[in-house]
Amino acid sequence: MKRRPKGVLELGWACFESAASGRTEHVPTALCYPDTLVRRTTFEAGGGHGWRISALTTPRDRPAPIKYVVVTGAPSWAEYWAPVLAALPQDREMVVVDRPGFAGSEPVEYVGDIRTQAEALAPLMASQKGQKVLVIGQSYGAAIATLMAEAADQNRLAGLVLLSGYFGEPGPTARVLVKLGSKVLKLIPRDLRNAVLEVMGQAGQLERMRIALARLRAPVHVIHGDADDFAPLETAERLAANAKTRTPARFVSVPGADHFLNDGPPEALLRLLEDCLPVERPLFQLPKLTWPTFAWPLKAKAAAGGAVAA
Repeated sequence: MKRRPKGVLELGWACFESAASGRTEHVPTALCYPDTLVRRTTFEAGGGHGWRISALTTPRDRPAPIKYVVVTGAPSWAEYWAPVLAALPQDREMVVVDRPGFAGSEPVEYVGDIRTQAEALAPLMASQKGQKVLVIGQSYGAAIATLMAEAADQNRLAGLVLLSGYFGEPGPTARVLVKLGSKVLKLIPRDLRNAVLEVMGQAGQLERMRIALARLRAPVHVIHGDADDFAPLETAERLAANAKTRTPARFVSVPGADHFLNDGPPEALLRLLEDCLPVERPLFQLPKLTWPTFAWPLKAKAAAGGAVAA
């Protein structure tokens, strides 16, 4: 089986290879996993945009109590989450999207407004009766996921996870790649071109994300690798500390992890996501009953007498 490239530089080269071959996946997911484990699907974009959006999902015979919705970064390729999808237990569902303008999703053109992207991806937030949704925004997708969470049914929202979030301030690797990409926009494949344009145009839109964070009722979790050279750890930590959320945002620094937490062992990432789920407590819990103890007067008196004699 052909190895799926990892890391930002290899992902960039994969974009060139896929564009040259006309594929929307570098390594077709169907060659790696059975359709019963990881399945490619499409849906119509929300907001009346009329686009077909591509995503990977985990088929289930019955709805799982928890549904993970993953909004990927830039370039946005759901295939890089396939190992995580395959490792998911049966009592969890996951859907990972190719955002508008990337991989198998329409349109071909760059969609730079994070509000438009959130509208288009809103159908992902649909859930079954009794099902809770944990929305996960990765890298550039963090701001979009925040707007999706704000617009969702708050009673069905388990929380918002900002995973390796990119918030307008590039690290050294991102700075070099965006500067180079901006000079050769007409020469690079669609997915790379749209990624560069997104990153260049994001900073001015982040106020809308901050407003959305303040309106959320669900918990917010910020998870970031301490070796991330694409989106600085300090920026994510500052956002978590200063965000005007209903309850303080939870910040988790992952030792030794880079920008691509989904490239590591799937079990490690799934443990991080499980820690973001609310603890289920019964609606009604009887107080713990303690039975009174009785001592017969004669026994008590005898015991006291024995103590005096001693």
